[in-house]
Amino acid sequence: MNQDYIKPDNWSIIEEGFDIKRVKSSESLFSIGNGAMGQRANFEEEYSGATFQGSYIAGVYYPDKTRVGWWKNGYPEYFAKVLNAPNWIGIKVYVNGESLDLFTCKTVENFKRELNMKEGWLSRSFEATLQNNTKIDVKTTRFLSLDLDEVGAIQYEIIPLNKDAEITFKPYLDSGITNEDSNWDDKFWDTINVCHKNHQAFIEAKTMKTDFHICTFMESKVFINGKSVLIEPNIKADSNSATFSYSYQVKKSETYTIHKFGGYTVDRNHHKTKLVSAAKNVLKIATKKGFNQLLDDQKKAWANIWDMADITISGDIKAQQGIRFNIFQLNQTYLGKDSRLNIGPKGFTGEKYGGSTYWDTEAYCIPFYMATKDQKVAKNLLEYRYNHLEKAIENAEKLGFKNGAALYPMVTMNGEECHNEWEITFEEIHRNGAIAFAIYNYHRYTGDYSYIKEKGLEVLIGIARFWHQRATFSTDKNKYVILGVTGPNEYENNVNNNFYTNYIAKWCINYALENIDKVASEFPSDFTRIMNKVKLSNSELNEWKEVTDNMYFPFSEKYNVYLQQDGFLDKELITVANLDKSQRPINQKWSWDRILRSPYIKQADTLQGFYFFEDHFSDEELERHFDFYEPFTVHESSLSPCVHSIQAAKLGRMEQAYNFYLRTSRLDLDDYNKEVEEGLHITSMAGTWMSIVEGFGGMRVKNNTLHFEPKIPEQWNSFSFKVNFRGQVLKIEVSKNKTDFELEGIKSIQIVVNNKPLVISPKNLISLKS
Repeated sequence: MNQDYIKPDNWSIIEEGFDIKRVKSSESLFSIGNGAMGQRANFEEEYSGATFQGSYIAGVYYPDKTRVGWWKNGYPEYFAKVLNAPNWIGIKVYVNGESLDLFTCKTVENFKRELNMKEGWLSRSFEATLQNNTKIDVKTTRFLSLDLDEVGAIQYEIIPLNKDAEITFKPYLDSGITNEDSNWDDKFWDTINVCHKNHQAFIEAKTMKTDFHICTFMESKVFINGKSVLIEPNIKADSNSATFSYSYQVKKSETYTIHKFGGYTVDRNHHKTKLVSAAKNVLKIATKKGFNQLLDDQKKAWANIWDMADITISGDIKAQQGIRFNIFQLNQTYLGKDSRLNIGPKGFTGEKYGGSTYWDTEAYCIPFYMATKDQKVAKNLLEYRYNHLEKAIENAEKLGFKNGAALYPMVTMNGEECHNEWEITFEEIHRNGAIAFAIYNYHRYTGDYSYIKEKGLEVLIGIARFWHQRATFSTDKNKYVILGVTGPNEYENNVNNNFYTNYIAKWCINYALENIDKVASEFPSDFTRIMNKVKLSNSELNEWKEVTDNMYFPFSEKYNVYLQQDGFLDKELITVANLDKSQRPINQKWSWDRILRSPYIKQADTLQGFYFFEDHFSDEELERHFDFYEPFTVHESSLSPCVHSIQAAKLGRMEQAYNFYLRTSRLDLDDYNKEVEEGLHITSMAGTWMSIVEGFGGMRVKNNTLHFEPKIPEQWNSFSFKVNFRGQVLKIEVSKNKTDFELEGIKSIQIVVNNKPLVISPKNLISLKS
């Protein structure tokens, strides 16, 4: 049974009623972020029940030593942990001497939590009766500023309901924190300095090993019935914390409020000796604006994001809430301002996966960012990989490859591999293909070739060299084979000739060859510069061609399908429909040995190839492969439902496409995989966007032109989305009997709808009957 406590709402995530069993799940679901930092929705006040505290700073990590039983050559030295950062949100609250703690209160009534996605703020309200019988009404609001992305703001209000009360707010900073997820329980942070003056406090700290320097800061103001009250705080500080105490005798029905501004300055943006002064500067700006003005600015900033990124769905509130939740969390995680950053699979909502970058970015996120932001954002993501090319070459060298072969890491923070499972690190090499595909996808969508001639061709050559060396010539088959791999289906390890891996390897080499020719003929100076650097010979190119012309793909004449890998038909082919529901999810119920011998597929694998290279196959081939593989797919990866939704829509199976869409859009809201308390699945949320735009909207780019084949689920009245295509914004609205196209731009564009060309002029609505 999936969880079902989030109230359906078009623009907000709402929880009503306090349940200690939901606290950790809600801490994930109500997380907030601004691209530079983020935090789980922990309570500001003390909470003695089960909780998972988490505040995170973009780009700050710790190389936790890999934990494996038997060391093998080539293992990554460390597993990069997303670090729980010093806590700035804390406000201990005392009412007539008793600490406010929802876990120990006599009663908690009218509890409501709301994450307003339209305006970018989190609120909480409740009435609580403490053990000392004082009853209070509490309202909190907090947000992380998009405009001042080093600052967050909290408004915390208390009204005594049944008697006068002495209320004490104790805002604090604490750097003595630990990670929920740690291999060896190492200490990650070293506190350098704790200082305070007037109503401000600062903690300077640095990470062990990686030596990231940060300053955590705060400043507070208190109010009674909305009027500022000057209280000199009682201050306590020790080696890891600073706590200010503001006490006031509050009459029954009066409102006592604290505004707390806090956040982080980091040495990514300031010199490490100037972090306190940078914090003072940003506090000066924040406090001058004040909580209400900062909140107004926040609403405007989110309005700008939604103007371009919103997808509207009419007639299905749960579907509408799902897509907005996904778009909101993607924008909270990454806004494209800094090419040194990337999109972590948990974003700022948890620690489980470590690292900041997986192949998810290239395969799923780049299409979302290309279409909803300026193309520079997607280009930043490509440049991130170019900047790691030398490290990718080093990663390959550690595994025995040479001559500039590049193997991009499965998981990374700085370009080095930092995943600690051998079957992923050594074998899930298809990730290299996603990086090459993203370069192709960027050029196809934007028409901008500059990245390839300036930087991307070097990446493609490194990747092609890897595939050339990774392939083995089989005299038995008289073909090149790729042995010992893990495909996208991580429920099979160490298999031979995974179709998707072999196919993308062949494609990567061909794509590199194509671009070598193009740069040589059209950009000779770039070509000379690159060739002087990579030392590529004609004999090496001929060897590449030999591999790509003779790549082996396992195929079943019986089923007339490409096989996921050589031994797939040796398995006991029992479909998921015939698997006892009590055995699901198998990754939590079965041993790994049993999973590896089963036919069950974690996510699209052969079908991932059909998704990327749709134009290489006929609709009949797609249908045949979809019908063969989907019945064995357990969809226990967050990346699975979106690909299947897009393909079901292409095949006209709208009920199936809709069900997959709901699963991808509400994966976390409804906790399909029973793991949301560990954090959200951020990167797969871009797949939700693709399910609508590429699935139901049928959007593709072919020959420099946008193509659409719109379809609408029966459950919806209409849906609409915008795409920024080559500097012009096109709005598409699909309803039951027509599709509307409207162009925001300065010149007409030609598109293709259901295989018929159509010219759209600016500000001229065109309706096509369905």
